Amino acid sequence: MAAHRPVEWVQAVVSRFDEQLPIKTGQQNTHTKVSTEHNKECLINISKYKFSLVISGLTTILKNVNNMRIFGEAAEKNLYLSQLIILDTLEKCLAGQPKDTMRLDETMLVKQLLPEICHFLHTCREGNQHAAELRNSASGVLFSLSCNNFNAVFSRISTRLQELTVCSEDNVDVHDIELLQYINVDCAKLKRLLKETAFKFKALKKVAQLAVINSLEKAFWNWVENYPDEFTKLYQIPQTDMAECAEKLFDLVDGFAESTKRKAAVWPLQIILLILCPEIIQDISKDVVDENNMNKKLFLDSLRKALAGHGGSRQLTESAAVACVKLCKASTYINWEDNSVIFLLVQSMVVDLKNLLFNPSKPFSRGSQPADVDLMIDCLVSCFRISPHNNQHFKICLAQNSPSTFHYVLVNSLHRIITNSALDWWPKIDAVYCHSVELRNMFGETLHKAVQGCGAHPAIRMAPSLTFKEKVTSLKFKEKPTDLETRSYKYLLLSMVKLIHADPKLLLCNPRKQGPETQGSTAELITGLVQLVPQSHMPEIAQEAMEALLVLHQLDSIDLWNPDAPVETFWEISSQMLFYICKKLTSHQMLSSTEILKWLREILICRNKFLLKNKQADRSSCHFLFFYGVGCDVPSSGNTSQMSMDHDELLRTCAPGTSLRKGKGNSSMDSAAGCSGTPPICRQAQTKLEVALYMFLWSPDTEAVLVAMSCFRHLCEEADIRCGVDEVSVHNFLPNYNTFMEFASVSNMMSTGRAALQKRVMALLRRIEHPTAGNTEAWEDTHAKWEQATKLILNYPKAKMEDGQAAESLHKTIVKRRMSHVSGGGSIDLSDTDSLQEWINMTGFLCALGGVCLQQRSNSGLATYSPPMGPVSERKGSMISVMSSEGNADTPVSKFMDRLLSLMVCNHEKVGLQIRTNVKDLVGLELSPALYPMLFNKLKNTISKFFDSQGQVLLTDTNTQFVEQTIAIMKNLLDNHTEGSSEHLGQASIETMMLNLVRYVRVLGNMVHAIQIKTKLCQLVEVMMARRDDLSFCQEMKFRNKMVEYLTDWVMGTSNQAADDDVKCLTRDLDQASMEAVVSLLAGLPLQPEEGDGVELMEAKSQLFLKYFTLFMNLLNDCSEVEDENAQTGGRKRGMSRRLASLRHCTVLAMSNLLNANVDSGLMHSIGLGYHKDLQTRATFMEVLTKILQQGTEFDTLAETVLADRFERLVELVTMMGDQGELPIAMALANVVPCSQWDELARVLVTLFDSRHLLYQLLWNMFSKEVELADSMQTLFRGNSLASKIMTFCFKVYGATYLQKLLDPLLRVVITSSDWQHVSFEVDPTRSFATGPILKPKFFWSLFSQKPSVVPN
Repeated sequence: MAAHRPVEWVQAVVSRFDEQLPIKTGQQNTHTKVSTEHNKECLINISKYKFSLVISGLTTILKNVNNMRIFGEAAEKNLYLSQLIILDTLEKCLAGQPKDTMRLDETMLVKQLLPEICHFLHTCREGNQHAAELRNSASGVLFSLSCNNFNAVFSRISTRLQELTVCSEDNVDVHDIELLQYINVDCAKLKRLLKETAFKFKALKKVAQLAVINSLEKAFWNWVENYPDEFTKLYQIPQTDMAECAEKLFDLVDGFAESTKRKAAVWPLQIILLILCPEIIQDISKDVVDENNMNKKLFLDSLRKALAGHGGSRQLTESAAVACVKLCKASTYINWEDNSVIFLLVQSMVVDLKNLLFNPSKPFSRGSQPADVDLMIDCLVSCFRISPHNNQHFKICLAQNSPSTFHYVLVNSLHRIITNSALDWWPKIDAVYCHSVELRNMFGETLHKAVQGCGAHPAIRMAPSLTFKEKVTSLKFKEKPTDLETRSYKYLLLSMVKLIHADPKLLLCNPRKQGPETQGSTAELITGLVQLVPQSHMPEIAQEAMEALLVLHQLDSIDLWNPDAPVETFWEISSQMLFYICKKLTSHQMLSSTEILKWLREILICRNKFLLKNKQADRSSCHFLFFYGVGCDVPSSGNTSQMSMDHDELLRTCAPGTSLRKGKGNSSMDSAAGCSGTPPICRQAQTKLEVALYMFLWSPDTEAVLVAMSCFRHLCEEADIRCGVDEVSVHNFLPNYNTFMEFASVSNMMSTGRAALQKRVMALLRRIEHPTAGNTEAWEDTHAKWEQATKLILNYPKAKMEDGQAAESLHKTIVKRRMSHVSGGGSIDLSDTDSLQEWINMTGFLCALGGVCLQQRSNSGLATYSPPMGPVSERKGSMISVMSSEGNADTPVSKFMDRLLSLMVCNHEKVGLQIRTNVKDLVGLELSPALYPMLFNKLKNTISKFFDSQGQVLLTDTNTQFVEQTIAIMKNLLDNHTEGSSEHLGQASIETMMLNLVRYVRVLGNMVHAIQIKTKLCQLVEVMMARRDDLSFCQEMKFRNKMVEYLTDWVMGTSNQAADDDVKCLTRDLDQASMEAVVSLLAGLPLQPEEGDGVELMEAKSQLFLKYFTLFMNLLNDCSEVEDENAQTGGRKRGMSRRLASLRHCTVLAMSNLLNANVDSGLMHSIGLGYHKDLQTRATFMEVLTKILQQGTEFDTLAETVLADRFERLVELVTMMGDQGELPIAMALANVVPCSQWDELARVLVTLFDSRHLLYQLLWNMFSKEVELADSMQTLFRGNSLASKIMTFCFKVYGATYLQKLLDPLLRVVITSSDWQHVSFEVDPTRSFATGPILKPKFFWSLFSQKPSVVPN
């Protein structure tokens, strides 16, 4: 389209630009800002080839926007932003205007664009805070327009001058004359202007003449500042035509200055006109002056007198000061080698000028503070450029008792010296480095006064185009003097921060100071700047402070922090700064937190550059620094109180002389050795940085999330650098290094929406493997904010009504911050979508990262000894035991899970559905697998409360809702094959919960909603059986039989009775889902009747098989009847045939699985179907028989001795013995059976091994294991172990008679004889409470040796 229809294409781009202006789209966000900027750049590029089309389109847009009617503050701001965007685009398009622009284009610009631009220049609404910015932007457009279209602009000015020469009115419009102030002027254009004004000046009215005088002066400075080489050349090669025009106009203006007031008005222009005449200046410096130049000499004499205070008029003195400053300023653009006369002229006035302007006891004032400040700045800068080493006026301005205006002038003068050095002979700022100490002191005092004074003041809007107290006077409300003073300090502080940004060396310079003193002064400077970053009431200062800190982190600047020990100093100061900023970010005390995070990313890049430089330069010098944190990555158990540093601590830690490195050689290894005590500041900073980045991952601002993810890359780069120095694994510095790198890579690729980004973030969070202080603190802080947000949401709008207007205003403040919407304040507005979205993001974050926090808490409790034959809960391979997964009610993770379960049935009238839906999805899809066991146990415990003590269902709407949510969560969870889920699914049994779910759902009835819940539950059962290998079952066969019993009750339950077609479809869906679940349950399932044993058991099993088989046959017949009915009536419903075919297929599979696993009891009932008179029935049986043959059914189970054979094989397996006499199966059983069942296991093992004459081998293996595990000889067979149980049982079975015969007479004597009544038989003396003698064990056993006759043969 661009190639074939360029006009239409350009118009389309212009239209898109128009549609995305803030006045059309409303408040801008990150996406719209990027889009608008892209459209702007596109138009600028197009304008190079289709200039007229683009300018015409933009002019039309500007005209339409200017004519819009707006209402309200927000609309006014959007209008102002739109106008600024259009004007900026116009300026850049005009700056790149092609040289071959046609005359027609120039005419178009004059007729269409120039009037719109003049509208901004001429119209200034009083009190409009944006008028100055718009005027500056419009002046930039006019400047660019006049570069290539000077004739068009000059024609308008000339025409207006001509009109004014014949105008008889006193009050005339001089706006077009004022255009002279804004146009681009070179030497040739200036000549034209001087010639034109000189020709018409005399015929103008006084108002017009004054306008010309004021405008020409500014036009001159436009020329000098934009074309300094031309002005310099004027004094190298004088231009006669320029001098003639200037002299002529000088004479005209001199004749105009009849009164004192007029002289005061024209002197500044006269000195400029005189500067344009180098030869005249040369002439009047002589003793004999030409008569034609006598008036010029008299003018200079009058100027000197007025400057010295002898002019007789204050107006003339002030005008003389202005004129002399102009002279000094102009002289700096002239090389003194080219013309020394003008410098002599300057020297004759500059002393009086300084005394007039820089007199602390009598400050210079003309009633206009901004103009006075600008004049003093011009004077100070000019004097420095003329004589850089004569800095007495610098000392005056630096003095502590000087007016704050002097400080402001000095700082802005230094800033101008640094930023404006266009000419080679201008001195550099390093001449002022000697005043660094005084400047740092000024910065500290100003910072203290500004922050202290504005602590209770509201934020103000700053217009960057205004200066100093003009901003104060432009406010719409009256302020107390203290407020004015505070604001003065604010603007001084802003200027000082800009000065640091412009040249950090100016305040870092520490001549003749030792390393600790240098580090202390650097720490004070950076601490002050860091303190400004979170200042919400001073956003412009905060932004400049960030820029200054970024410059201070450049390589050349860091070396100046402390040249004696740059690396050690870098770690201390930079880490303290990082810690403080990250702490403020995590506490949501920052405005524009996304912008601060971007800035923080740049700081991290600078840090890594410095580390890399020092790593490559000298490995030995920085070993100490990289030692920080090695081996200290094991966090404390969630206690992060040691890692909190408030602002006072920051100031105290950064104070000079506090924990400073004493030179390069001292590395203070004491603070870094090991992990005891408080970690070093760099470890704290890294931890707090991790916390901040983690917590930004749940921000509703997509850009903030992506920036946080990209910051992880720089953390990894730092770890790479540090491990390269110490030659240790990178995981010693960052245990989760691999996941961090994945975060960083995703930040470059993600361009999808907010939901997709959050899903990817949660997937990566689940892959966090190692608990650290950072991720634990991030989880706990987020959990605290989540709890607060949850309460606000659940109490909305009640909380809002109670808070009243204060809450509303607080919310508005929070929303405007682009920061946390629900966690940053005390109110919430659910009409703001970001508030609820942030809560959802926090919920997902806590779900995904909760596993690693649970893992840390489990690790702290795993140090206890676990015996080899302990219970199942102590033998799980995972680090998280079942005991811990049940959840201690006091742990944050457990509390979070409890809260989530309560939100599953949230009935909030406004957002209840959203909360329930999101909780269901997040728990089912995003929950960390490590939390599965805890979730299962909590769901089981909750659902068990839905039954009374007799097992009756407590049917309520809330309970039903919870059951439905649980079914959905469990299905999502089992369906979602999350990485690592298989390891954790089997750590808690879900049998009880599933049975209770079915028992509850059974009583719901046959309403539509109940049928839907039953269908979902059947689908859950099917998914559960698909994950059977990953799940653990206590009594799997019994459980599956019970589930089959319950689910088969739903088959054909209401399908025949339903009258409504929709209900019929739902019941058929239930039939289908039930049969699919039954198919999965019956696979390899031997039927187990609840009652009966022996022969009765087989009979009961046969009857149970017949019940199910009959049900399935009836279902098949029902399907056939429905198909026949539909075929006869011709009313086959859409999809019904497909449903019936699928249902029939499931039924056949169920019959096949049933018969396959129960051939012994089922074949006799099913074989007759092969001879059934109905052809379809016979075909069905053949299909079932074919399927079980394909599955490989073993028909040997039909033998009469099948049960005996099975038990025989089981006994052989248990008593199997290896080549070395080991018993693998028996010993394995000993290791897995819980201690509560050891008595029963001992009985079974002794009985089985004795029947196989292998009791000796059993005892040998068990006793050998007992000896291996015994701590000492005294504890053998005294513990509660399986070996002692087996020995006890053997004595009971085989040694009972022997023991009775042996011990009976001895014990009877001991019991009945009075001689033994006071003797203690306690073996351990410490346990004895007897007062008599203690019988020694050796003596006791000797009693038995005296009765050998009682020992049986």
